[in-house]
Amino acid sequence: MLIEGKEIVVRGKFPRIARVRAEYYEYVNDAKAFVADLKQSGVAADVLSYLQETVDRTPRSGVYHEIESISVVPVTTFDHWWKKQINDKTRNMVRKAQKAGVELRPVEYDDEFVQGIVKIYNESPVRQGKPFSHYGKGFETIKAEHSSYPERSEFIGAYHQGELIGFVKLVHGRGVSNLMNIISLISHRDKAPTNALIARAVEICAQRGVSCLHYGLWSKRGLGDFKKHHAFERLDVVRCFVPLNFRGRLALSLKLHRKPADVLPEKVVDVLAGWRGRWNARKRMASQPVTGQ
Repeated sequence: MLIEGKEIVVRGKFPRIARVRAEYYEYVNDAKAFVADLKQSGVAADVLSYLQETVDRTPRSGVYHEIESISVVPVTTFDHWWKKQINDKTRNMVRKAQKAGVELRPVEYDDEFVQGIVKIYNESPVRQGKPFSHYGKGFETIKAEHSSYPERSEFIGAYHQGELIGFVKLVHGRGVSNLMNIISLISHRDKAPTNALIARAVEICAQRGVSCLHYGLWSKRGLGDFKKHHAFERLDVVRCFVPLNFRGRLALSLKLHRKPADVLPEKVVDVLAGWRGRWNARKRMASQPVTGQ
């Protein structure tokens, strides 16, 4: 369903929470008008949840809000990031990609490039200890999903001996550029293509005078360490919640809009994440065909 040209998704049973699908790329500008249009549409939702823009971190009065933490690199110049914000180990990883013959270059969003993305996505059903949501998707699906925001996006491909082994999609917004997609082939991890792609993204932001590079939510464990090594910092942004009916008001009053991971102790979440990773790894090994001796 589209509201003011923005696709809305509804998740959950109680409460049913409506959000803009492309959060961090599209925003609710006039909340009052947006809520009125949402109610008039007849969408089956109890709560509207939306983010204020990354550059707008002052909570609006009269709207219930909570803080959401994202990962950003404050960008001034590439030279400053290279010399002051990252350490020797990270610099060596970027150099490693260069020494291994990894070539970074802007790419057109054409069928050949999409075929390369499909190959990367279908390499493994599990990434970072979780089922990989893009695994098994076909060419047409991938092509459609990655064609968004053509007027403010750019793709950088990482190539090795002519083969696409990684890519990044940068989507530029007001005062911020977003890493919408960044991924590399696991089989070429030894060449550090992802490290090199992060460095190129920072360089592009510096050239464009963009002061903030955003890469998803604030992370912990493996991905969190990777982000920290590349100078990503925690930045708190504002998430607003607007009840659309009595069910929504009740759910917000009882804090039922929160995910279990948001209320469980951090140590418990870490243990559960470890169990999940081991379980998915065993499932992956069990699904692999047994080869003859």
